[in-house]
Amino acid sequence: MTIGEISKRVGLPESTLRYYEKQELLRVSRDSAGRRNYAGEDVAWIQFLRRLKETGMPLKDIRRYAKLRYGGDATLPQRLEMLRAHRTYVLEQRCRWDGYLKNLDEKIGLYEEALSGGPA
Repeated sequence: MTIGEISKRVGLPESTLRYYEKQELLRVSRDSAGRRNYAGEDVAWIQFLRRLKETGMPLKDIRRYAKLRYGGDATLPQRLEMLRAHRTYVLEQRCRWDGYLKNLDEKIGLYEEALSGGPA
């Protein structure tokens, strides 16, 4: 699969895919002419990288995880440990956001009461 094809498939610009490669998050084989040749399994990997980023994992940790992944099954314990730690982080962030949402809902309720002529 060419970089253009995988770009469309995963919904990321080609420049981002090149960046992932430069940051050693993604290893891509090349054909005899030096063109990138993505494999079908790269789609799921790129989508997972995207989720790690979207959930707030720092780039240095994503890079470490990618390096471990390319190290094969012998690195499963370290990867599991990283994912468990990141899961804890995501849960902590969700609790913070739940608190923010509760505060916003309370403020919205106060404004709605005030606008409807209820107690302020």
